Amino acid sequence: MAEYKHGSMDIRVQEKTFEGFMKVAGRSVVAILIILVFLAIFRT
Repeated sequence: MAEYKHGSMDIRVQEKTFEGFMKVAGRSVVAILIILVFLAIFRT
């Protein structure tokens, strides 16, 4: 069996994916809040 060294895995792709996910999630939250504010202001 191969020797395993903790912390030796290359995780650059995972970090890049997570960073992209966090950007999309943050922008989605902002967009939803803006939509909710407009709905509250212009409700009939």
